[in-house]
Amino acid sequence: MELLASMLVAKTEEVTRVSETTTDCTARARTNDAFRRVLLTGPHSQLVAMAIPTGGEIGEEVHPDVDQTLMFIEGEGEAILEGERSLVRPDDVVLVKAGTRHNFVNTGAGTLRLLTIYAPPEHAPGTVHLTKEEADAAEDH
Repeated sequence: MELLASMLVAKTEEVTRVSETTTDCTARARTNDAFRRVLLTGPHSQLVAMAIPTGGEIGEEVHPDVDQTLMFIEGEGEAILEGERSLVRPDDVVLVKAGTRHNFVNTGAGTLRLLTIYAPPEHAPGTVHLTKEEADAAEDH
């Protein structure tokens, strides 16, 4: 009986640990209004929801040692990788390999919502930047 109780406790603890590392990412992306909101962070990767307002952009950047995978949830935009442009819309996925100059611009009528995975993590766990200006100011420090 004690062995069964120990197994139940271990299983309960495992479920608790798992629940802290799971999220309905698509629903969270659809309701996110922050420019950047870190959802989950592990030792080797990180999931971030982003909301880019009409006419806005992520901003041209290069991550020398970080791969970035972006999945578009709502809206329309333009992916610019090493100067080459392509349309992005819901259900599109773009892989930005480390060292690639890139930007994403909202060209649609509504908010461009997306999820991005950084590997390894790019931001501190729990980071929330409500606007691009707030994000840029945080990165300048």
